[in-house]
Amino acid sequence: MEDASKAIVLFYLVGVILLGANADPVEDKQALLDFIAKFHHSRALNWNESSSLCNEWTGITCNEDGSRVISVRLPGVGFQGPIPPNTLSRLSALQVLSLRSNGITGEFPSDLYTLKNLSFLYLQYNNLSGSLPADFTVWSNLTIVNFSNNRFSGTIPSSNYLSGDIPNSLRRFPISVFAGNSNVSTEGASPPHSVLPSSKPGKRLSEAALLGIIVAVGVLVLVAFALLLVVCCSRKKGSGEDVYSISTKLQKGGMSPEKMVSRNQDASNKLVFFDGCNYAFDLEDLLRASAEVLGKGTFGMAYKAILEDATTVVVKRLKEVGAGKRDFEQQMDIVGGIRHENVVELKAYYFSKDEKLMVCDYYARGSVSAMLHAKRGHERVPLDWETRMQIAIGAACGISCIHQANGGKFVHGNIKSSNIFLNPTTGYGCVSDVGLSAVMSALAPPISRAAGYRAPEVTDTRKATQASDVYSFGVVLLELLTGKSPIHTTGGDEIIHLVRWVHSVVREEWTAEVFDVELLRYPNIEEEMVEMLQIAMSCVVRVPDQRPKMDEVVKLLEGVRARDTENRGSTGTSTPQMASTPVAAPPPLES
Repeated sequence: MEDASKAIVLFYLVGVILLGANADPVEDKQALLDFIAKFHHSRALNWNESSSLCNEWTGITCNEDGSRVISVRLPGVGFQGPIPPNTLSRLSALQVLSLRSNGITGEFPSDLYTLKNLSFLYLQYNNLSGSLPADFTVWSNLTIVNFSNNRFSGTIPSSNYLSGDIPNSLRRFPISVFAGNSNVSTEGASPPHSVLPSSKPGKRLSEAALLGIIVAVGVLVLVAFALLLVVCCSRKKGSGEDVYSISTKLQKGGMSPEKMVSRNQDASNKLVFFDGCNYAFDLEDLLRASAEVLGKGTFGMAYKAILEDATTVVVKRLKEVGAGKRDFEQQMDIVGGIRHENVVELKAYYFSKDEKLMVCDYYARGSVSAMLHAKRGHERVPLDWETRMQIAIGAACGISCIHQANGGKFVHGNIKSSNIFLNPTTGYGCVSDVGLSAVMSALAPPISRAAGYRAPEVTDTRKATQASDVYSFGVVLLELLTGKSPIHTTGGDEIIHLVRWVHSVVREEWTAEVFDVELLRYPNIEEEMVEMLQIAMSCVVRVPDQRPKMDEVVKLLEGVRARDTENRGSTGTSTPQMASTPVAAPPPLES
């Protein structure tokens, strides 16, 4: 009995310890709730008393045991006005504070003087004014500060204990500017009056020595050129996924992230987030993120960007935007307001004269196009019929939702399998690149694979409509059924248009030749595949008015899914025989 009592007490103590370890730091949590309640901000944050401060709150990092808040990163959340007093000062363990790219006003925040453990302080791109702190020694651990692009006045304090080498950008100033900082290396800085000594005459080089120098330089140039060729060739042979920062991908003429931001980012040019977005980064964070090219699409280049806090997003750099800033922003507001599980949510956008960027979530499994057309072989995992059905139904629901936006007049304009992904939660298709056709310059002449998705009338008018979206979706259905690209070549380099090929095969009543050989391994699906083929054929008819509406397509596909589910209960494992299965003959195509 005594042993049992001891066990109960021990179990109770362990429980108390575990609960204590997982509990939020109450005082820090209340300080942050007071801070956010008193500080106007345009972006919604997921901070509330019932959620976990250390595990769920955007921009907050706690120490290892979860007892104190050590980092607050809230760049670009739309703060306006002065920092409320007696809020941040209560976070006595705070080491990192980033409030960049907001609209903070007033003098240097007095709350920060009490943060003795502060090591990193980022306040750039705000509207702070007045003098800088007279004494930086109050922060004994302070390592990095950035107060740039504010309205501070006066001089830099003398007791700043700067250390390290003088950056190249500051070496144009005289040595006297850096006086009083014994740990600063002034090597390379200009002398007090910037007077360069005149050159002294010396002995002339002999002809032999001069010839030797010329030969040596020539050899070095050849070696460097050869190395450059090797590097270029190795990159071409590789995967093509070299990782650089986003700024390196976007910069022109070797522009640094700081110069790009200072040139482009002002009061009207900031990374605009939509309500409900819990990302905690700004344009500067984005430009510094490591970037990997995902691919080049109709409207621009897409990059996978990994930020410092391990957040992964997709950044799309738009090219040939024809809309002005106001029209672009209005279109983005409509797109950002579309919230549906089958539509890839637009998280943020950026507009300036030089760059137009869009930010959305990253889908690790890649696009449906990559899943369908990846190199086929014994190591390939084929898309099964169930997954293809879910892709079709989900994408149809997403497009139907898009068509209902803006009073039922909205158009996607660029539907293709490379713009469809799998929702990681539901496994259904999810549509991206919404509404970009309306802000871009006139569509370029049809080329490559993208041309295979365009309705005949779009090829002529260069204007996308809801009916042309239906046509494009019909091509995606054919792609799911056949496993073939919308435009592909045969062994003899003959160009095949998928829609025309399917019409020709169906007209000859060789329906079984249409379907992807990877689907032939699944029993009892022949009826459903033929029904989906009929839906696809109705979507790609030449006359726009004869195509079904997108909500009708959803109902038709859901009907196929219902019958498919019923058939799963039937027995039989024989290979489907579909050569004699009739499909309504399509009207003749115009060449």
